Amino acid sequence: MKISVKELVYAAILLAVGMVLPFLTGQIPAVGAVISPLHYPIFLAGFMLSPPLACILGFVLPLLRSMIFGMPPIYPTALAMAFELAAYGLLAALLYRALPKKTGSIYAALIGAMLGGRVVWGLVSLVLYGVGGQSFTFEAFLAGAFITAWPGILIQLVLVPLLVMALQRVGLVKTAPAR
Repeated sequence: MKISVKELVYAAILLAVGMVLPFLTGQIPAVGAVISPLHYPIFLAGFMLSPPLACILGFVLPLLRSMIFGMPPIYPTALAMAFELAAYGLLAALLYRALPKKTGSIYAALIGAMLGGRVVWGLVSLVLYGVGGQSFTFEAFLAGAFITAWPGILIQLVLVPLLVMALQRVGLVKTAPAR
């Protein structure tokens, strides 16, 4: 895997955004946790970086943030999030590259990554809670992945495509070649 300096710089910027963004959103009561601030830089990584680098960034971000700031708690939250965010980055990158470079493809890649990442989170949580002697039911999965997360999902479905389209306009996200 060959990684360009430009791609490493983008990854470093997205990592920094992921480290800082929860501090900004956490200042707004009842909003910080709802909007899932670690998801945004990883979804953007899926559109800006190679699939392996987007995956690695997704895996590292919650673990690094947990080790440095203590949030999210390392077990089971940050560990499950590491796999979830790795899946978000990888799936967004793979899907966006496989689809035609149209606005609808941004939404398709984002929704596919959101669904796949949530399934990965549920499976990893099932294992982690089981190892810890706790149960992780299907109801807990639905509640954590969709029911309590729906406001954040809606915000992501609005903001992420807008950000990707803005990044396309300035040339940071690839679009279809001009004809």
